Amino acid sequence: MIERRITNSRVLVTGAAGFIGSNLVEDLLFNGNEVVGFDNLMTGKAENLSAFLDHPKFRFVEADIRDLEACKKACDGIDYVLHQAALGSVPRSIKDPLTTNDINVNGFLNMLLAARDAKVKRFVYATSSSVYGDEKRLPKVEAKIGKPLSPYAITKAMNERYATVFGELYGMETIGLRYFNVFGPKQDPNGVYAAAIPKFIGLLIQHESPLIHGDGTQSRDFTYIDNVIDANNIAALSTNPESINEIFNVAYGESTNLNELVEVLQELLIPFDSKIAEVEVKYGPERVGDVRHSLASIVKSNTMLGYRPKYDLKSGLEKAIKWYWDNLQ
Repeated sequence: MIERRITNSRVLVTGAAGFIGSNLVEDLLFNGNEVVGFDNLMTGKAENLSAFLDHPKFRFVEADIRDLEACKKACDGIDYVLHQAALGSVPRSIKDPLTTNDINVNGFLNMLLAARDAKVKRFVYATSSSVYGDEKRLPKVEAKIGKPLSPYAITKAMNERYATVFGELYGMETIGLRYFNVFGPKQDPNGVYAAAIPKFIGLLIQHESPLIHGDGTQSRDFTYIDNVIDANNIAALSTNPESINEIFNVAYGESTNLNELVEVLQELLIPFDSKIAEVEVKYGPERVGDVRHSLASIVKSNTMLGYRPKYDLKSGLEKAIKWYWDNLQ
């Protein structure tokens, strides 16, 4: 990974109280930036930002990206926008497509308008591997996406289209980062829409069986949070003109099936509690809208951005496992 970091700049992080957003805030403050954190706390957690509230270079704005005026105020004087705010989860979008669309599409458009009018240097935004939909070929290559399988996937595909059009029409500099199954500290293990890794760890710690939807052979390209932080920094600072208004996979580039994932989690948790070795997995029906296999090509990210992920699944988990143990009991 080319070590490039945003420094001495004014940065707006939307979704700042969320898992990814709060980790970005921490990194940006560490590197001397002035940071505005923007979040409506619908799914983000105030405690994720509690350590920064007294920081002289941090300001928190509790507001909703569906409020255009709030977006405009937040973008005033900003150099870079790192847009993470969204209503996540494929199952939630199937249950409530209207709210998912309202936040992820209308809210995204508000942020684009606000960033355009504020003349920010660059708008880096989170998109998702879900846009690959029913595209069967592996690894997933940015130029080849399939039919979306959920309302959430449609909203993320819309984000990419809107950002590209704003770049072409208004001369904005945008870069989209397609995240693949990000994990790490501050990720919420609770609720029906929790991501697999924190949810499985929380259950294993309680000696309860993780529930896998399907037979466990479905696979994911699990991506440690530090890789994502690096990607946001290098995307914001990229001097390659060919990278502007493009979309890039952010992943490790290696797949792990869910049965293997549980084995790795048990291996890393057993030193904390030997009884975790005895916990067995439960299997249930496959979930509607889920992509069966996900594996990213990171060739484009590597060649055009200089993205080289430092952490694979196991090394990321080894770094984060103490946090999980301390916080998910």
